[in-house]
Amino acid sequence: MIMVTPSYCLNLIEELERQLGGDASGCSLRVGVFGAEPWTQAMRKEIERRLGITALDIYGLSEVMGPGVAMECLETTDGPTIWEDHFYPEIVNPHDGTPLADGEHGELLFTTLTKEALPVIRYRTRDLTRLLPGTARTMRRMDRISGRSDDMLIIRGVNVFPSQLEEEIVKFEHISPHYQLEVNRRGHLDSLSVKVELKESSLTLTHEQRCQVCHQLRHRIKSMVGISTDVMIVNCGSIPRSEGKACRVFDLRNIVGA
Repeated sequence: MIMVTPSYCLNLIEELERQLGGDASGCSLRVGVFGAEPWTQAMRKEIERRLGITALDIYGLSEVMGPGVAMECLETTDGPTIWEDHFYPEIVNPHDGTPLADGEHGELLFTTLTKEALPVIRYRTRDLTRLLPGTARTMRRMDRISGRSDDMLIIRGVNVFPSQLEEEIVKFEHISPHYQLEVNRRGHLDSLSVKVELKESSLTLTHEQRCQVCHQLRHRIKSMVGISTDVMIVNCGSIPRSEGKACRVFDLRNIVGA
Protein backbone atom coordinates (compact mmCIF):
# COMPACT_ATOMS: atom_id res chain seq x y z
CA MET A 1 0.00 0.00 0.00
CA ILE A 2 1.11 3.56 -0.66
CA MET A 3 -0.17 6.74 1.02
CA VAL A 4 0.94 10.08 -0.48
CA THR A 5 -0.49 13.13 -2.23
CA PRO A 6 -1.78 12.27 -5.72
CA SER A 7 0.62 14.70 -7.39
CA TYR A 8 3.62 13.12 -5.65
CA CYS A 9 2.37 9.67 -6.64
CA LEU A 10 2.59 10.77 -10.28
CA ASN A 11 6.24 11.71 -9.66
CA LEU A 12 6.89 8.25 -8.21
CA ILE A 13 5.15 6.59 -11.16
CA GLU A 14 7.41 8.45 -13.59
CA GLU A 15 10.50 7.25 -11.73
CA LEU A 16 9.19 3.67 -11.55
CA GLU A 17 8.44 3.67 -15.26
CA ARG A 18 11.96 4.95 -15.94
CA GLN A 19 13.55 2.22 -13.82
CA LEU A 20 11.26 -0.57 -15.04
CA GLY A 21 11.43 0.32 -18.70
CA GLY A 22 8.07 1.99 -19.23
CA ASP A 23 5.47 -0.05 -17.30
CA ALA A 24 4.92 0.20 -13.54
CA SER A 25 1.56 -1.58 -13.41
CA GLY A 26 3.18 -4.90 -12.48
CA CYS A 27 4.63 -3.67 -9.18
CA SER A 28 3.62 -5.25 -5.86
CA LEU A 29 1.38 -2.33 -4.82
CA ARG A 30 -2.35 -3.05 -4.72
CA VAL A 31 -3.97 -0.08 -2.96
CA GLY A 32 -3.16 3.62 -2.79
CA VAL A 33 -4.61 6.17 -0.34
CA PHE A 34 -4.42 9.75 -1.55
CA GLY A 35 -5.36 13.10 -0.08
CA ALA A 36 -4.14 16.52 1.14
CA GLU A 37 -4.94 18.20 -2.19
CA PRO A 38 -7.83 18.23 -4.67
CA TRP A 39 -7.58 15.61 -7.42
CA THR A 40 -9.95 14.79 -10.23
CA GLN A 41 -11.58 11.53 -11.25
CA ALA A 42 -9.45 11.62 -14.40
CA MET A 43 -6.27 11.76 -12.29
CA ARG A 44 -7.53 8.82 -10.22
CA LYS A 45 -7.97 6.75 -13.39
CA GLU A 46 -4.50 7.79 -14.58
CA ILE A 47 -2.90 6.63 -11.32
CA GLU A 48 -4.86 3.37 -11.26
CA ARG A 49 -4.00 2.57 -14.88
CA ARG A 50 -0.29 3.33 -14.67
CA LEU A 51 0.30 1.76 -11.24
CA GLY A 52 -2.18 -1.13 -11.42
CA ILE A 53 -3.82 -0.29 -8.09
CA THR A 54 -7.14 0.75 -6.57
CA ALA A 55 -6.92 4.44 -5.60
CA LEU A 56 -8.82 5.58 -2.50
CA ASP A 57 -9.62 9.12 -1.36
CA ILE A 58 -8.92 10.18 2.23
CA TYR A 59 -9.87 13.51 3.81
CA GLY A 60 -8.64 15.33 6.86
CA LEU A 61 -7.33 18.65 8.14
CA SER A 62 -4.86 19.42 10.88
CA GLU A 63 -7.26 21.80 12.67
CA VAL A 64 -9.67 18.91 13.27
CA MET A 65 -7.60 15.72 13.46
CA GLY A 66 -5.47 15.25 10.37
CA PRO A 67 -6.04 12.46 7.84
CA GLY A 68 -8.95 10.16 8.67
CA VAL A 69 -11.87 12.53 9.18
CA ALA A 70 -13.36 10.78 6.14
CA MET A 71 -12.15 7.78 4.16
CA GLU A 72 -13.32 6.07 1.01
CA CYS A 73 -14.47 2.44 1.30
CA LEU A 74 -12.60 -0.17 -0.72
CA GLU A 75 -15.90 -1.90 -1.54
CA THR A 76 -17.44 1.08 -3.31
CA THR A 77 -14.80 3.78 -4.03
CA ASP A 78 -17.66 6.27 -4.33
CA GLY A 79 -16.53 9.07 -2.03
CA PRO A 80 -15.13 9.27 1.52
CA THR A 81 -17.43 8.16 4.34
CA ILE A 82 -17.40 10.73 7.17
CA TRP A 83 -16.67 9.50 10.70
CA GLU A 84 -19.91 11.07 11.97
CA ASP A 85 -19.55 9.55 15.44
CA HIS A 86 -16.83 12.15 16.00
CA PHE A 87 -17.31 14.89 13.38
CA TYR A 88 -20.58 16.60 12.46
CA PRO A 89 -20.50 17.94 8.88
CA GLU A 90 -22.47 20.78 7.31
CA ILE A 91 -22.50 22.43 3.89
CA VAL A 92 -22.99 26.20 3.60
CA ASN A 93 -22.97 28.84 0.91
CA PRO A 94 -19.31 30.00 0.87
CA HIS A 95 -20.34 33.64 0.31
CA ASP A 96 -22.87 34.22 3.09
CA GLY A 97 -22.76 31.08 5.27
CA THR A 98 -26.36 30.04 4.53
CA PRO A 99 -26.88 26.31 5.31
CA LEU A 100 -27.44 24.10 2.26
CA ALA A 101 -29.27 20.78 2.00
CA ASP A 102 -27.54 17.44 1.45
CA GLY A 103 -26.68 17.07 -2.22
CA GLU A 104 -26.03 20.78 -2.79
CA HIS A 105 -22.49 21.99 -3.49
CA GLY A 106 -20.94 24.43 -1.04
CA GLU A 107 -18.29 24.87 1.64
CA LEU A 108 -17.71 22.08 4.16
CA LEU A 109 -17.95 22.84 7.90
CA PHE A 110 -17.08 20.54 10.80
CA THR A 111 -18.01 20.48 14.48
CA THR A 112 -16.01 18.04 16.62
CA LEU A 113 -18.21 15.91 18.91
CA THR A 114 -15.68 13.99 21.02
CA LYS A 115 -12.46 15.98 20.78
CA GLU A 116 -11.40 17.38 24.18
CA ALA A 117 -8.04 19.14 23.78
CA LEU A 118 -8.95 21.49 20.92
CA PRO A 119 -12.64 21.24 19.97
CA VAL A 120 -13.97 23.30 17.07
CA ILE A 121 -17.52 24.47 16.36
CA ARG A 122 -18.70 24.95 12.77
CA TYR A 123 -15.12 25.23 11.54
CA ARG A 124 -14.98 26.49 7.93
CA THR A 125 -12.64 24.25 5.97
CA ARG A 126 -12.81 26.31 2.72
CA ASP A 127 -13.13 22.99 0.87
CA LEU A 128 -15.95 22.78 -1.69
CA THR A 129 -17.99 19.57 -1.88
CA ARG A 130 -21.45 18.17 -1.08
CA LEU A 131 -22.87 15.61 1.36
CA LEU A 132 -24.24 12.33 0.00
CA PRO A 133 -26.15 9.35 1.50
CA GLY A 134 -24.13 6.46 2.88
CA THR A 135 -23.61 3.31 0.80
CA ALA A 136 -21.15 0.77 2.21
CA ARG A 137 -21.57 2.37 5.65
CA THR A 138 -24.57 4.03 7.33
CA MET A 139 -22.76 7.34 7.81
CA ARG A 140 -22.93 10.03 5.16
CA ARG A 141 -20.36 10.43 2.43
CA MET A 142 -18.77 13.56 1.03
CA ASP A 143 -18.23 14.05 -2.67
CA ARG A 144 -14.77 14.58 -4.11
CA ILE A 145 -13.32 18.01 -3.21
CA SER A 146 -13.81 20.17 -6.31
CA GLY A 147 -11.60 22.98 -5.03
CA ARG A 148 -11.33 25.56 -2.28
CA SER A 149 -13.33 28.73 -1.86
CA ASP A 150 -10.05 30.65 -1.48
CA ASP A 151 -8.51 28.96 -4.57
CA MET A 152 -11.16 30.24 -6.95
CA LEU A 153 -9.75 32.52 -9.64
CA ILE A 154 -11.89 35.36 -10.96
CA ILE A 155 -10.70 36.10 -14.49
CA ARG A 156 -12.54 38.74 -16.50
CA GLY A 157 -15.58 38.22 -14.28
CA VAL A 158 -15.58 34.43 -14.69
CA ASN A 159 -15.12 32.04 -11.73
CA VAL A 160 -12.44 29.47 -12.58
CA PHE A 161 -11.30 26.54 -10.43
CA PRO A 162 -7.96 24.81 -11.22
CA SER A 163 -9.69 21.43 -10.92
CA GLN A 164 -11.87 22.32 -13.92
CA LEU A 165 -8.81 22.81 -16.10
CA GLU A 166 -7.10 19.69 -14.74
CA GLU A 167 -10.14 17.63 -15.73
CA GLU A 168 -9.56 18.63 -19.36
CA ILE A 169 -5.76 18.46 -19.33
CA VAL A 170 -5.54 14.83 -18.21
CA LYS A 171 -7.90 13.73 -21.00
CA PHE A 172 -5.27 14.44 -23.66
CA GLU A 173 -3.32 11.42 -24.88
CA HIS A 174 -0.03 13.28 -25.39
CA ILE A 175 -0.10 15.48 -22.25
CA SER A 176 1.11 14.44 -18.79
CA PRO A 177 -0.89 15.35 -15.64
CA HIS A 178 1.72 17.97 -14.65
CA TYR A 179 0.70 21.56 -15.37
CA GLN A 180 0.97 25.17 -14.18
CA LEU A 181 -1.49 28.05 -14.36
CA GLU A 182 -0.31 31.67 -14.45
CA VAL A 183 -2.70 34.58 -14.04
CA ASN A 184 -1.44 37.99 -15.09
CA ARG A 185 -2.79 41.41 -15.98
CA ARG A 186 -2.26 42.89 -19.43
CA GLY A 187 -3.30 46.52 -19.37
CA HIS A 188 -6.70 46.45 -17.68
CA LEU A 189 -7.54 42.84 -18.57
CA ASP A 190 -6.69 39.61 -16.77
CA SER A 191 -5.08 36.78 -18.72
CA LEU A 192 -4.65 33.07 -17.99
CA SER A 193 -1.69 31.06 -19.29
CA VAL A 194 -1.62 27.26 -19.11
CA LYS A 195 1.69 25.40 -19.26
CA VAL A 196 1.50 21.64 -19.87
CA GLU A 197 4.06 18.88 -20.39
CA LEU A 198 4.35 16.38 -23.18
CA LYS A 199 4.51 12.76 -22.12
CA GLU A 200 7.91 11.17 -22.69
CA SER A 201 6.34 8.89 -25.30
CA SER A 202 5.13 11.96 -27.25
CA LEU A 203 8.41 13.87 -27.51
CA THR A 204 8.61 12.92 -31.19
CA LEU A 205 5.56 15.03 -32.07
CA THR A 206 6.28 17.54 -34.82
CA HIS A 207 5.86 21.29 -34.37
CA GLU A 208 2.59 21.15 -36.31
CA GLN A 209 1.27 18.32 -34.11
CA ARG A 210 2.17 20.23 -30.94
CA CYS A 211 0.36 23.31 -32.26
CA GLN A 212 -2.69 21.14 -32.92
CA VAL A 213 -2.66 19.84 -29.33
CA CYS A 214 -2.44 23.46 -28.06
CA HIS A 215 -5.37 24.47 -30.26
CA GLN A 216 -7.51 21.55 -29.06
CA LEU A 217 -6.75 22.26 -25.39
CA ARG A 218 -7.53 25.97 -25.78
CA HIS A 219 -10.85 25.03 -27.37
CA ARG A 220 -11.72 22.55 -24.58
CA ILE A 221 -10.89 25.06 -21.85
CA LYS A 222 -12.91 27.83 -23.48
CA SER A 223 -15.88 25.48 -23.88
CA MET A 224 -15.72 24.57 -20.17
CA VAL A 225 -15.02 27.91 -18.44
CA GLY A 226 -15.89 30.45 -21.13
CA ILE A 227 -12.59 32.34 -21.40
CA SER A 228 -9.69 32.25 -23.86
CA THR A 229 -6.30 31.08 -22.60
CA ASP A 230 -2.70 30.94 -23.77
CA VAL A 231 -1.45 27.34 -23.89
CA MET A 232 2.24 26.42 -23.92
CA ILE A 233 3.59 22.89 -24.34
CA VAL A 234 6.97 22.07 -22.80
CA ASN A 235 9.01 18.89 -22.81
CA CYS A 236 8.70 16.14 -20.19
CA GLY A 237 10.29 17.10 -16.86
CA SER A 238 10.25 20.87 -17.47
CA ILE A 239 7.67 21.64 -14.78
CA PRO A 240 9.14 21.44 -11.24
CA ARG A 241 8.02 18.49 -9.11
CA SER A 242 7.07 18.67 -5.44
CA GLU A 243 7.33 16.12 -2.64
CA GLY A 244 4.30 17.61 -0.90
CA LYS A 245 1.28 19.44 -2.22
CA ALA A 246 1.73 20.51 -5.82
CA CYS A 247 2.00 24.26 -6.45
CA ARG A 248 0.11 24.72 -9.71
CA VAL A 249 -1.31 28.26 -9.59
CA PHE A 250 0.69 31.49 -9.78
CA ASP A 251 -1.40 34.65 -9.52
CA LEU A 252 0.85 37.56 -10.51
CA ARG A 253 -1.83 40.24 -10.66
CA ASN A 254 -1.02 41.73 -7.26
CA ILE A 255 2.75 41.71 -7.68
CA VAL A 256 4.12 45.23 -8.00
CA GLY A 257 5.27 45.88 -11.54
CA ALA A 258 3.54 42.83 -13.00
